[in-house]
Amino acid sequence: MTGVAAVFIAAAAPLAGQVTNPVPPAAKSIAAGAQLYQKYCKACHGEDATGDGPQAPKDIHPPNLRDAEWKYGATDGEIFTNISNGIGPKFDMKSMKSRMTATEIWNVVNYLRSIGPK
Repeated sequence: MTGVAAVFIAAAAPLAGQVTNPVPPAAKSIAAGAQLYQKYCKACHGEDATGDGPQAPKDIHPPNLRDAEWKYGATDGEIFTNISNGIGPKFDMKSMKSRMTATEIWNVVNYLRSIGPK
C-alpha cells in the first residue's frame, strides 16, 4: 500500500467503516503488528492491550483493546483511521502516520484483531 492510499483513507474518515483491509491477516503480518504495537502502543495501551500502560495521559484511561467495546469504531478501516490520524478532540491518542507506513498500520490492525474479541 502506498502513501497515496493512506491519504485517501485519512481524507475519507467518515467512510472509514467501509474501507477493506488490504493486508491479509497472515502470521507474518500479525507478528509484525505485534512488534509495532510493542514499540508504539504499549506505553499507553499496556503490555497486554488492556488500557493500563504506564505512560497513558493523566486522567485518561486508554481503551481495552481486547474487549468487545470499541467506542471509536470497530471495523478494520475505523481502527486504521484511528491509528493513522489519532483520536481527538484533544488528541490524547497521537497520530501514527508519521511513524508508521500504511502497511505497518494495517499490520497493527491485524495484530489487534488477533488478540481482540472473536
